[in-house]
Amino acid sequence: MQKFFSNKRLIVLMVALLVCVGLVSVSVVVRDKKSTPPVVQQIGNDAVGIVATVTDAPANAINNGLDDIANLMNTYSENERLKSQVDSLAQTKVRNQTLQRENKQLKKELKLNATLTNYDTVTAAVKSRSATDWRNMIILDKGSVSGLKKNMPVMSDKGIIGRIVEVNQTNSKVELISTDNNAANRFAAQLVAHGKTVNGVISGYKTASGELVMGQMSTDVTVPKGTMVYTSGLGGRTPKGLLIGTVTSVKKDDYGLANTVYLKPAGNLNDVSVVSVIRRTIGG
Repeated sequence: MQKFFSNKRLIVLMVALLVCVGLVSVSVVVRDKKSTPPVVQQIGNDAVGIVATVTDAPANAINNGLDDIANLMNTYSENERLKSQVDSLAQTKVRNQTLQRENKQLKKELKLNATLTNYDTVTAAVKSRSATDWRNMIILDKGSVSGLKKNMPVMSDKGIIGRIVEVNQTNSKVELISTDNNAANRFAAQLVAHGKTVNGVISGYKTASGELVMGQMSTDVTVPKGTMVYTSGLGGRTPKGLLIGTVTSVKKDDYGLANTVYLKPAGNLNDVSVVSVIRRTIGG
C-alpha cells in the first residue's frame, strides 16, 4: 500500500510538470500570435510591476531627497558668494564716487578743466633752418591760423626738440632745446630713480657729444644709465610726461652735492622735417 502511494505521488509530480511545460509552450505560441499577452500573464506582469513600484518608491524618495539637499546646499553657497560680490561692488562704487567728488573739488579749487597730462597735437613741416643758426632755431609752415601759440612745446620722432617763441599768421619760429641762448625758457624735467622722483632743468647742450645737460638737481640718489627723463609739467607751460631723453652719464659738482645728468635726446635734432606741436587741453 505504501509503495502505491509513493508511485502515485511520482505520477502526480510528472503530470504537474507536463502541465507546466504545456502552459509555457502555449504561452509562447500565443505570445507570438497575439499582440497582447494572455490574461493570466497580464495579471502576473501587473502584479510584478506593482510590487516593483512599491519596493522602489522608498529608494527613489531617499535619492530625490538627497539630491534636493545637495542642490539646496549648492544654492546657499552660490548665494553667499554672490552676496559677497555684491558687497564688494557696492564698496567699489562708493569709493569711485568718493574719488570723483574729491577730484572734482580739487579741479574746482585749482580752477582746472583737465590734468597736466592732457593735450592734443598739430602736425607741421619745417619750412627753413639756417645753417648759421642750426642749433638754435627752425621755422614751421603753420602759425596762429592753425591754432599755434607762443610757448607751445614741439616734438619730433619720439621726444621734445623745442618750444615756439614767435607766432605769425602762417608760420612760427621754434627755439630748439639745444639752443645756446642763456635767456631761453628751459624745460623742467623729471626722472624716477630707485623709486624716488628727481626734478631738474634742461640747462644746456654739448655739441661735441650731442647730449643734453640736466642740471639744478640737489639729490644723493644714484641715477642709473638708461633712465628715462620726461617733462615734469612744472611751470604750467608744458604738459607732464613728454619724453626728453635717456641718461647716458652722471657727474657731481665740485662740492659733491648736485648731480649733472647727461642725456641722449629722444627727438632727432639733426634731421627735422616734420614735427608735432603740443597743444594743451587745459583751461582755468
